[in-house]
Amino acid sequence: MNLKKDAGYKAAEYVKDGDVLGLGTGSTTHYFIEAVGKRIAEEGIEVMGIPTSFQSLLLAKQWNIPITSLEENDIDLAVDGADEVDEQFNLIKGGGAAHTKEKIVDYAADKFFVIVDESKYVEKIGAFPVPVEVLPEASRTVMQTLEDMGATPEIRMAERKDGPVITDNGNFVIDAKFEKIESPTHLEIDLNTIPGVVENGIFANMVDKVIIGTKDGIKEL
Repeated sequence: MNLKKDAGYKAAEYVKDGDVLGLGTGSTTHYFIEAVGKRIAEEGIEVMGIPTSFQSLLLAKQWNIPITSLEENDIDLAVDGADEVDEQFNLIKGGGAAHTKEKIVDYAADKFFVIVDESKYVEKIGAFPVPVEVLPEASRTVMQTLEDMGATPEIRMAERKDGPVITDNGNFVIDAKFEKIESPTHLEIDLNTIPGVVENGIFANMVDKVIIGTKDGIKEL
């Protein structure tokens, strides 16, 4: 049983011929892109994709999904995963360090669907640290400010590469662990007012549908 695949393939059923799609990043969205590619091959639908990362760009090319950009087209439907989604549809994203472009694309879409397996659906977000993309030269002062806000911040270190994770935009990611997130909406705004912060991984008040892969089948909220 592959719950991520179930959610990704279900979301692909909502894609219509002629759609411009926001292509999210991560292991669950991988299956959405795969399913859209199969529909192109098997049904002959015509769509275009706007990737949110190099990962989703390469996957789109692999599945013969034509690429476009926000400069050229509006987005009909964006589909993306999440590290956490709560009952009010607040998200924490950025485990893959792509949350800045994801937020640009997802916010710009007419409809935004989130696809997750049931382990990502929580009562309240906050167990997962909030990823904060920062300009490298601002990392020390941003970390100080995050500590003043009550967070425990840590620069994300790369695997199989010495030093910090570098985003597709050339920046660092600070993972900020808050003991409790009382208001995701306010925290999202407050984090983005810190000088040197490019974007943070809280996505509040923007999701149209959550598709959850569960052991008992697909749930749609």
